[in-house]
Amino acid sequence: MRSPGANAELALLLEVAGTPKPGNVDRHRDFPDLRFEHFLAGAVGARPGLDDAESGAPVGEAFERAVVGMSEQSGGNTQFGCLLLLVPLVRAASERALTPEALTHVVEHTTVADAAGFYRAFDHVDVSVPDLPEDADALDVRRGGDAVPELEARDLTLYDIMAESAPEDGNAVEWTTGFRRTFAAADRIEAGTGSILDRVTDAFLFLLADEPDSLVAGQHGREVAREVSDRASELLDAPDADIAAFADDLVARDINPGTTADVTSAALFVALERGVSV
Repeated sequence: MRSPGANAELALLLEVAGTPKPGNVDRHRDFPDLRFEHFLAGAVGARPGLDDAESGAPVGEAFERAVVGMSEQSGGNTQFGCLLLLVPLVRAASERALTPEALTHVVEHTTVADAAGFYRAFDHVDVSVPDLPEDADALDVRRGGDAVPELEARDLTLYDIMAESAPEDGNAVEWTTGFRRTFAAADRIEAGTGSILDRVTDAFLFLLADEPDSLVAGQHGREVAREVSDRASELLDAPDADIAAFADDLVARDINPGTTADVTSAALFVALERGVSV
């Protein structure tokens, strides 16, 4: 039986191997400077941090170590958002139970030191984030470790940071809602048929149809994010749906539903922990 750390690594590998995943790198589609093999290397590199989470290391410490390992490839950021979801999932799976209630316990008990680890992780890789309001400049994640004194002065935990970010960030919403979408997509993967990679594509489209992607909204505006979500809704479960054409269109428009990919990897982890076979 695989350990939670191993299942988290496998979830990262399976997520990028699913195809087509509109607007994202997959095994049939590379971007000019970000390729399939970068994601494979990122998943393997993240494993020590995931194992730390399984062993009971603080969430922020495990997350930072996972990001450092992920970044040891030439493509840059491959799975930062995935790891933000996977680390508390691994922690919950290893010490309590993989339920919304257990996840809520894990994230609500994060500390200021965990928040510091999260901020320091931005020092290791370039992460695309939307602009923040002027009154949040002192805690702008783009400051990385330089923001830690402000975190400590305000006594802000990592859960506090996620709660403040939730209105604009889909991964933060998962942290503050018991990983609602993660578990819903895991249910769909578990109930699905066909290969696990076919179910990855289905879960991705399901999540994109369910809710506009927050990364797309941050980069292109809410109207575009809604348009992309509506198109996914039209294709989901439609016979003979041309998902590949949808993927081509998003790539041509430089639209990347990255948050949807993050939640897909988290859902894969939950499904694997439940015993979905590969």
